[in-house]
Amino acid sequence: MSALTASAAWRALQAHAQAINQVSLNELFALDAGRATALAAEAVGLYLDYSKQRLSGETVELLLQLAGQQDLEGWIARLFAGDAVNHTEGRAAYHMALRAPREAVMTIAGRNVLPEVHAVRDRMRAFAEAVRGGVWTGATGEPIRDVVNIGIGGSDLGPRMVCEALAPFADGPRLHFVANVDGAQLHAALAGLRPETTLFVVVSKTFGTQETMANACAARDWLLQALGEAAIPKHFVAVSTNAEAVRRFGIAADNMFGFWDWVGGRYSLWSAVGLSILLGLGPDRFDALLAGAHAMDQHFSSAPLARNLPVLLGLIAVWNSNFLGSADQVIAPYAQRLEKFVPWLQQLEMESNGKSVNRDGEPLDYTTTPALWGDVGTNSQHAYFQMLHQGSVAHPVDFLLVQQADHPYPELNRLLLANGLAQSAALMQGKSAEEVRAELIAKGMQGEALEAAIPHRVFAGNRPSNTLLLPRLDAFHLGALLALYEHRTFVMSVIWQLNPFDQWGVELGKQLAGRILRVMDGEAVAGDASTASLLARLGLGG
Repeated sequence: MSALTASAAWRALQAHAQAINQVSLNELFALDAGRATALAAEAVGLYLDYSKQRLSGETVELLLQLAGQQDLEGWIARLFAGDAVNHTEGRAAYHMALRAPREAVMTIAGRNVLPEVHAVRDRMRAFAEAVRGGVWTGATGEPIRDVVNIGIGGSDLGPRMVCEALAPFADGPRLHFVANVDGAQLHAALAGLRPETTLFVVVSKTFGTQETMANACAARDWLLQALGEAAIPKHFVAVSTNAEAVRRFGIAADNMFGFWDWVGGRYSLWSAVGLSILLGLGPDRFDALLAGAHAMDQHFSSAPLARNLPVLLGLIAVWNSNFLGSADQVIAPYAQRLEKFVPWLQQLEMESNGKSVNRDGEPLDYTTTPALWGDVGTNSQHAYFQMLHQGSVAHPVDFLLVQQADHPYPELNRLLLANGLAQSAALMQGKSAEEVRAELIAKGMQGEALEAAIPHRVFAGNRPSNTLLLPRLDAFHLGALLALYEHRTFVMSVIWQLNPFDQWGVELGKQLAGRILRVMDGEAVAGDASTASLLARLGLGG
């Protein structure tokens, strides 16, 4: 038994969970008339209602005791102090500095990093304004009409998600994103584009990421066939820290935008990795995105834990996973423009906390990150919500609802909101056999047919959810939302004693892919029998 699972705070929560399991959500609401407002919190314009979680005020107090035992406040302070919280790589995790205002001071090893952060942001702004204003042109003198972002993981998911979420505000070149090394994606992105008016943004910290560089080289060949080698500097820019590799590719040093080793990939959209956001949406909206995230940073670092949105979300996730036995977490954004929010969040959470050893390298005897999945409502209601309502296992859901729509169909927005609220209410309330019987009798059903129909129409209810309200889906509130979930992930990592800022688990597959490519090239490289058989079946290698 680990020190965590043997601790008084952990054992108190285990005992409390047994008691909570004897009381339904409907009963909890009946016992407390003020529950809906008592179990709610608000910050930076975002309103969290967690009253439909299977917990009580006592649960929250016990979770806060667990947070105190795990020194959550101390870890938050170390994170914001620029300490090397990514201890396996000896680095700070200081993405908060990327959205801090110019006049602030944020230090690593006693050095204020904000002057260099804002120097890069100033260069990004100047470049974006030149492209958007037609001052920067392609090799033939024509203005840039299309921007293709080539990256993968955090170099794709973040910028892509933001640009789709804020698409109604796009007023610059058209944006396209290529991540998959499947050539079908690059082919589709280039279809209909003119080399003379296309700009490629190649995003890779090392400028050696296999998939990214394969796509970048294919895009380079496409451009060379039309415009020749001399055109490369006018149609390619890089977001990277490897100046020499960028130069060898043909990109001028002035067209490379750097960032720092304390910026993790899945936390990097706030850095030069977000250059495509500036190009498509404009520097002012990028600044608003950063401002919203910074406001959430300030809330997270200063608000009391009991009223702290990221802390509450993180502790509730731990409660559901470790004490109520939930193996997953469903995210249901009732906003079509947040379609890419779930993939972004999957990388953020599962790459951060998908670990089986603690910070000291010791094996864990408790579960860590649940499998995170979901899709936009109302589409998801006609897909997996049957399982959420009547499946044999309860799946916690986060409902994200946007109050004000940015489209000219207010009645559709009312219907969307009604559906989101109804689904969370239905998961909680359920429908008893007595209620089903009364409904069916009112419709004229009776006898054996009535009794046979009832079990199929019963909803167990008592299924937990959060509801998070955004006033509108603009740059500021999107920034706040993303920072909220970033910090939620960190809270969970502290409770679980994890390093959420490394990702060694993605390295093994990369190494094996390189080995398999050598086999395909004819080298005799040792491998497993299954892979060798599959290569033979594909006609590749020995």
